[in-house]
Amino acid sequence: MPETPEVSRRLVLGGTLAAGALAAGIGSAGSASAAPASGSVSGTASASALAGAAGPRRRAGQKSMVNVPFEPHKTVRVGVIGLGNRGSGMTTGWSVIPGCVVAAVCDIRADRAKRTADQLVAAGKARPAEFGGSADSYAQMLKRDDIDLVYIATPWEFHYEQGRAALLSGKHVVVELPIATRLEELWDLVDTSERTRRNLMLSENCSYGRNELAMLKMAHEGLFGDVTNGHGGYMHDLRSLLFSDTYYTDSWRRLWHTRSTASFYAMHGLAPIAAAMDINRGDRMTTLKATATAPKGLADYRERFMPKSHPSWNETYINGDLVTCQIETAKGRMIRAEHAVSSPRPYSRINSLVGSRGIFEDYAGTSPTGGRIYVEPDHGGDTWRDFDAYRKEFDHWLWRELGDEAENGGHGGMDYILQWRTVQLMRAGLVPDIDVYDSASWCAPVPLSVKSLAAKGRPVDIPDFTRGSWVNLRTGLDSRTTEMPPVA
Repeated sequence: MPETPEVSRRLVLGGTLAAGALAAGIGSAGSASAAPASGSVSGTASASALAGAAGPRRRAGQKSMVNVPFEPHKTVRVGVIGLGNRGSGMTTGWSVIPGCVVAAVCDIRADRAKRTADQLVAAGKARPAEFGGSADSYAQMLKRDDIDLVYIATPWEFHYEQGRAALLSGKHVVVELPIATRLEELWDLVDTSERTRRNLMLSENCSYGRNELAMLKMAHEGLFGDVTNGHGGYMHDLRSLLFSDTYYTDSWRRLWHTRSTASFYAMHGLAPIAAAMDINRGDRMTTLKATATAPKGLADYRERFMPKSHPSWNETYINGDLVTCQIETAKGRMIRAEHAVSSPRPYSRINSLVGSRGIFEDYAGTSPTGGRIYVEPDHGGDTWRDFDAYRKEFDHWLWRELGDEAENGGHGGMDYILQWRTVQLMRAGLVPDIDVYDSASWCAPVPLSVKSLAAKGRPVDIPDFTRGSWVNLRTGLDSRTTEMPPVA
């Protein structure tokens, strides 16, 4: 089902670099027909940036997944791996999307699979097949031929293995953050997607946030002029949850703070900024340098609130309370991505974008919409203005059409929008908004922050997972209005 054409100022403001690159034959794989040009552009890309950190060569017969659509599905049949807090909630979410059914559920704890299946039946849904009881139960589930999409919500250390196995079984995959934690694993997921011709998508729900999508549209319409920098992060006081004996099963998330100093989870803030800058769609991230504060927060919390008999007293925390990644792009833009989960602070994803004609900042508490803005020539007098009118004007079509339905979904409706859009893309046979290259790029700061910190904060190269196709201008989260195919 074709999407409704819309003309954007991006075509006028951002076409020069891409037109030249395409004329020169750079990144010709997966060029997009009728794709919009890149958003307001600052500067030009250097020859070295165009060449990129290409990474390993493709194997014979392996081809790019840029602009490769899903095959149309009458009904999307989902198999879920991981039924903790996140997985169980999202399973309910998949079950209520039109044209989607939960066909199978799996957890290493068999009682969770049964509980989830019981809940679906109680809600009037068909009972899914149940798998559980062992570490390889998911592999047994993947042998089924009645699953089109695998959704993975297990602890981080299992994402790569399970995501790769799902691709090799012939299924499309949605993986919670991050898709992998090692650079070679990210490359392998890219290569496996290209070989199997199956799409892999990071479950980046914040990219579907109402303010984030409005910011994206404003940037691509040129409201901020030439975009020069952005700031995003995941700033969330998780201390009580990290020390909970039930919320993160077997304390898996707290234990990551004993293993490495890294930016584990900045994707929620990084991804929307990257999308607004057309990363992998006319620009790309080229270098990263990381800094980290001392690891004080978790040890201090333990000292004050945890009994001496608690197992956490056998742990040594090494991850900094604040890990900051300074990222440069091929076009000279700067992105600051931050991760902070072990200090007392109100929640924020920061979500700030700056250009030659204005700035947007989110979560400033200045209005019910949670954002503030200052753009020329509308504003002056060195005074922030309310974001409400701009959000109404630039509201993404997904929120205009689904806002009322999404309100009851998780995380302020972002989960519902992500799940609805994924099912719609699969049923209509469209190209994913977030592809395997976006997913790998947004997760690359996890291992690259480790590498930069080990080198005392020196910059490290960010691979070009697209192998040159980033110069091609194409649609992503800035999608056109599309109908959900009717359910028979």
